[in-house]
Amino acid sequence: MEYRRIKDQDKDEDSIHDDVESLRGKPHSGSPKSIVALGGNSGDRTKWKRKSIVTLALTVLTSSQAILIVWSKRAGKYEYSVTTANFLVEALKCALSLAALARIWRNEGVTEDNRLSTTWDEVSVYPIPAVLYLIKNLLQYYIFAYVDAPGYQILKNLNIISTGVLYRIILKRKLSEIQWAAFVLLCAGCTTAQLNPSSDRVLQTSFEGWMMAIIMALLSGFAGVYTEAIIKKRPSRNINVQNFWLYVFGMAFNAIAILVQDFDAVLNKGFFHGYSSITVLMILNHALSGIAVSMVMKYADNIVKVYSTSVAMLLTAVVSVFLFGFHLSLAFFLGSTVVSVSVYLHSIGKLQR
Repeated sequence: MEYRRIKDQDKDEDSIHDDVESLRGKPHSGSPKSIVALGGNSGDRTKWKRKSIVTLALTVLTSSQAILIVWSKRAGKYEYSVTTANFLVEALKCALSLAALARIWRNEGVTEDNRLSTTWDEVSVYPIPAVLYLIKNLLQYYIFAYVDAPGYQILKNLNIISTGVLYRIILKRKLSEIQWAAFVLLCAGCTTAQLNPSSDRVLQTSFEGWMMAIIMALLSGFAGVYTEAIIKKRPSRNINVQNFWLYVFGMAFNAIAILVQDFDAVLNKGFFHGYSSITVLMILNHALSGIAVSMVMKYADNIVKVYSTSVAMLLTAVVSVFLFGFHLSLAFFLGSTVVSVSVYLHSIGKLQR
């Protein structure tokens, strides 16, 4: 019932948008309607600019995310606690959201849409994506025992499949035939990029790596679709308020993870044991990436998010050549090309729906 109400609300918004478009098509020079149309065009340009900025920011941040995780290792191991790092990421995102809200309160005052006080019904939906992101983020560290940074970015594109399927199941949004064909190309591209003809092993990534990648894709897809649904349920609600409550639950679940997994290590060695400047940069990158993701979900959708991730895949591979001596094989080049084409077809298919 919850998602049906969200779907109905989306239909109402689409009908309003169609009405505005029909008004723009009628020449009423100098009339109030033409003024509204001009204002609407200005608003569309503002939204397009904002969407472009957050998408570009997400692409750049995502491209360096895997590199920083690999770089934070010492002798192939994490000397710091990954649970404390995740907790600090959530805490930093929460602090940044509060800082943005403080600025809004100072300039615009406290309103119904930007105040933190709310009802339990609104807040109660945030623990679900918070715990999903917790598990996904922990897996994100351990998967690098089986894949390198460019390979990780290739495998991350599997979340396009989970996102598309969950869009259809949960939000009841139909996908075009072009988009489903793009999914098939995506699988082919991911497999091609992982081919290793110089070894007795066909795929560079082991079975454990593939399983972790698939689980991460399912968790990321479900958490992303669910988060987009609850964020867009109330479009006028300030995104920083929604982020704040999501990150509060994220901090709570990560605190539990510290107690369960690393309590003795934190107690004996300290909360910041093993941290380096690279670790700090990684935490900052993850925090800014998380905020950029929520912005993309608010002003665009999950498909735009995974599109930026695929572009980031290419940037990661290029940078890894200089930092880690990564070899751009023909299989990786062809696989990356197929993945990029599949993402392009996916976006074209969405526009033609």
